Amino acid sequence: MDNVSLENRRHSLAHLLSAAVLELFPGAKNSIGPAIDSGFYYDFDDLKISDADLPNIEKKMREMVKSWETFTEIPVTVDEAKKIFADNPYKLELIGDIAAKGEKLTLYYSGPESGVPSSHDSLFILHNSSFIDLCRGGHVTNPKKDIPADGWKLDRIAGAYWRGDEKNKMLTRIYGLAFSGKEELQAYLKQRETAGRNDHRKLGKELKIFTFDDDVGPGLPMWLPNGTVIIDELETLARKTEAAAGYSRVRTPHIAKESMYTKSGHLPYYEDSMFPPMEYEGGKYYLRAMNCPHHHKIFAAEQRSYRDLPLRLAEYGTVYRHEKSGELFGLMRVRMLSMNDAHIYCAEEQFADEFRAVNDMYLRYFKIFGIEKYQMRFSTHDPKRLGEKFVNEPALWEKTENRVRQALTESKIPFVEVPNEAAFYGPKIDVQVWSAIGREFTLATNQVDFAQPRRFNLTYTDREGKPQTPLVIHRAPLGTHERFIGFLIEHYGGAFPFWLSPVQVKILPVSEKFLSYAKTVHEKLKDQNIRSELDESNETLGKKIRQAKLEKIPYFIVVGEKEAAGKTATLESRDAGKIGMLPIEKLFAALK
Repeated sequence: MDNVSLENRRHSLAHLLSAAVLELFPGAKNSIGPAIDSGFYYDFDDLKISDADLPNIEKKMREMVKSWETFTEIPVTVDEAKKIFADNPYKLELIGDIAAKGEKLTLYYSGPESGVPSSHDSLFILHNSSFIDLCRGGHVTNPKKDIPADGWKLDRIAGAYWRGDEKNKMLTRIYGLAFSGKEELQAYLKQRETAGRNDHRKLGKELKIFTFDDDVGPGLPMWLPNGTVIIDELETLARKTEAAAGYSRVRTPHIAKESMYTKSGHLPYYEDSMFPPMEYEGGKYYLRAMNCPHHHKIFAAEQRSYRDLPLRLAEYGTVYRHEKSGELFGLMRVRMLSMNDAHIYCAEEQFADEFRAVNDMYLRYFKIFGIEKYQMRFSTHDPKRLGEKFVNEPALWEKTENRVRQALTESKIPFVEVPNEAAFYGPKIDVQVWSAIGREFTLATNQVDFAQPRRFNLTYTDREGKPQTPLVIHRAPLGTHERFIGFLIEHYGGAFPFWLSPVQVKILPVSEKFLSYAKTVHEKLKDQNIRSELDESNETLGKKIRQAKLEKIPYFIVVGEKEAAGKTATLESRDAGKIGMLPIEKLFAALK
């Protein structure tokens, strides 16, 4: 790509989109329009359009950009800005916010160089070939030259609450795609088409993995038998992995008294993400939104010494989050989550080894699931927001973040550092992974907590018999069932590996005459702990085979006259095609 920033191109196109919409629909009010990962968008009020209007808007954009030769910054006062946007409540709100922060107010003119306003008074005279917007900057120098005509297109229309708050008015959002050229745009469209075929919501319904129901409530998934098999297999894997790593399993309640969440600090910092309390026996109870306070209580249930550390407590704990309705998305954003959670209580000198061991566990899981591209996002605190967003322990923040940074560096795991995104009680790592089709997911988390052990007065006695406060590592390598299975559905395109497939083998009798023999094979497969399903329909063999392939079952077995007579079965693989006729005992051995 040339030296023009792709983000600046995208931001410039957002301005161009707004200019075209306001010219075609003079009654519309523009609000905000940032660059995003795949392009840009702009939100409008008083704009009633459909996707059918997009070609006309795009045509207008392509006409206008031919005369856009510059983006020019124009500093203005608060009064000047309010005068210019007097009839736009969204811009006025933004102006008020910027002024309250004491930041500089700037407008950006786009259009012919000859049209740049010569004075503030001329800002009020707008021509069809130019546009002025409230903006901090970040544009191309010459739109006419710097935006490739074949690298962008308008994409779709959606609804969006003003500032993402469902209490605010719903606006009309127009999305556009923008890349450095035609090839990159076409590659993205192809990837998105594949992602559409692999969408976990679509495949989850087709493969009967999960469902939602209005009477149960939005964001509350119900796992069907096929989905429950996947959950059971993942839990089995996690139990075996954690047992080998020295974890002890625990179980804790789904609700707790208000006093526990006040003590943990979650209520002051996290209350908006928790469900409203229940009044019961003169007190308040909350659905748990996190497992850590319960595990801290288990640590505190008995006296601990340095000989007990590190203590690793693990639980697939179900938690409940008050996610906004507009942010719910299939299994990726839900209100009930079953989390592969654990808390490691350790002495300071044990921290580095324990933290590295957790990262090694991530890497083993990546290998099992064929995750080849991944990155750790190391989230740190903002010193300016101590006591507001983060616990006010500056020395502990610095000390703990340095430990995590050093452990990541020594592990040689790729990571990026992101300021102002830590948990309120300590730094955290979000694990970013990319599926086989190139989609990025935030899969799991690994956090360090130096605050809650003090809040809960957690202590252990050291070798000298003195009380010490342990460090706590929160980790969830497989994230939640919901998000991880959503990821796996898309990663595998619904074609799960044999060990994870809800149905591993389907038996297809050629006709009803061989149903009895097929049932015998079916029972023997079940005796071998192979998840088998028998197709007893009256359909033709060809249709049965097509159905088995649609269900993405790893293997299917055909039994007919020859197979029944010879006590054999013809085995065919979803991935490798026809394998051939095998004696039953060899068939079992091959599948095992």
